[in-house]
Order: sequence, then structure tokens, then C-alpha cells
Amino acid sequence: MERVDPYKNFRFLVELDGIIQASFSEASGYGSDIEVIEYREGGDSATVRKLPGKVSYPDITLKRGITDSRELYDWHLSAVSGKIQRKNGSIIVLDDTGTEKIRWNFFSAWPSKWHGPDLNATSKDIAIESLTISCERVERA
Repeated sequence: MERVDPYKNFRFLVELDGIIQASFSEASGYGSDIEVIEYREGGDSATVRKLPGKVSYPDITLKRGITDSRELYDWHLSAVSGKIQRKNGSIIVLDDTGTEKIRWNFFSAWPSKWHGPDLNATSKDIAIESLTISCERVERA
């Protein structure tokens, strides 16, 4: 039987409406949650039925070293001014050869938070900015 190793969590790309951004150091928060509705039938006080409720999708947080590129910040600034521009995107996991292996697609996303880097004159770390995007659906392709 052939050995199947799990993929490494540092080999990934983020794509927004066809624009590939390979410079993110972290992508987190994507998934889905199903609300649980508890229901007790009238004559059965000991048993609680659990029914599926609404599905929700957590916000996705992207982090990267800050650069001269304003593209993502300007997308957020547009939302701040009331002009929401929704985009579809993907988070793509690569294998050791750089071949796409897994893709999560997210839909109707818009930037709900932007945080600038924490600056410290005594540190040698890279200045990291973060962008949180809210989406309406996430699916593994």
C-alpha cells in the first residue's frame, strides 16, 4: 500500500476573483457551523430531539507581511465608505511540488476588518497586516 502523507500547512495560496496572492503567512477561520435546535416533544420529558438549524460561515482572517501593495487595503477602504465589493475566492493547499491538491472556495466575500502591523523599534520581526473577510458560503471543491 502506498504511503499518503498529510499536506504541510505552510504551502498555500489565496485567490480573490482570479488574482493569486501567494504572500499570505496565515489563512484561518474558514469552515461552517450548523445551529442545533433542541426540541422536546410534549409527552416525552426525558428526550430532547436535536434538529439542524441555520448554517453559518465564520469570518476568514488573512495575514501577510505589509508591502507597498494597496489592493487589499483599498478593497477594505471601499467597504468603509459604504461601497461593498463582493468577491469570490479560494484557499488552495499545495503539495511539495507546488501542485494544487485541495481547494476551499468562498463566495460573496467582503472585507469587514483590516488591522495594521504592530510596530516595535526593538523587534526584528516582519510587519504583519491582517484582513478579515466575511463570506456567505464556503465549500471544499
